[in-house]
Amino acid sequence: MRTILTALLLIFAQSAPAETWHFGLIGDVPYSEYERTELPRMIKAINDSQVSFIAHVGDIKSGKDRCDDALYRDRFADFTASAAPFIFVPGDNEWSDCDRLSNGAYNPQERLAKLREIFWKDAYSLGVRKIRLERQPGAYTEHSRFHLGPVLFVTLNIPGGNNNFGVADQPGKEFLSRNPQVLAWLKESFALARQEKLAGIALLFQANPSFKRFSQGLGHRGYRDFLSLLREETINFPGQVLVVHGDSHNSQIDHPLRDDQGKKLANLTRVETFGYPDMGWTRGTIDTGSPTLFHFEAKRWTASAQ
Repeated sequence: MRTILTALLLIFAQSAPAETWHFGLIGDVPYSEYERTELPRMIKAINDSQVSFIAHVGDIKSGKDRCDDALYRDRFADFTASAAPFIFVPGDNEWSDCDRLSNGAYNPQERLAKLREIFWKDAYSLGVRKIRLERQPGAYTEHSRFHLGPVLFVTLNIPGGNNNFGVADQPGKEFLSRNPQVLAWLKESFALARQEKLAGIALLFQANPSFKRFSQGLGHRGYRDFLSLLREETINFPGQVLVVHGDSHNSQIDHPLRDDQGKKLANLTRVETFGYPDMGWTRGTIDTGSPTLFHFEAKRWTASAQ
């Protein structure tokens, strides 16, 4: 009787209709007055496309703009006005590079603390309709995770500029404090996805860690530990892995990670967002009926697109 029941359940599972969920991805925006004007319109258009959430993977201003509280609150207003839940991951332009004279000569860690105070002050996303987030315990409240369908989404503070590694070959105190937390959150999140037998895990962060250089054994010091752990976890994960980042302003969708023998890891997909001077967004779809689980469509934005 148990054998017959098992067979019937298997047949039912195989014949069950596929389910889909949609989400929007942006980054490195706004950088100009034009983009600042268009950003709320683009966010509205993304919302109108019926997404479950929007994620901004960092750099909410250009590298020459000041890191003032007023700019942070301006972006906060745009993000909280989103009808769908809004997830924001920090980039180097809004904290680790803020010691530049043109940025206001701020202390980068003080600016990161201010970002935490404004953007990650509780257990919920931004946006009119919020979702509850699980945040990493401790100081790094920008590290969070949440579920959408069969996928665990994970945010990580990995900024461009070599992950704020430090000067020359010497890692700085900030990197030495934050990087272990990044790695622990990554490892714990993969373990959770395996435990829950999820079909996929998605990582959201700002930096382009240079997968190609890493595969050639020339990886930047600031990203080497992260990419080594990511490769190990991807190889040992039975589902699909999605990596979303910005930083180098080159919208692309590919499979850039290789094992230590040089073989491409087909179960990892990288999506890089649009970035100045090209404004746009990427529509992501989770499709349980697809063997690759994810589908993506890059959408360039112009004023006439509204």
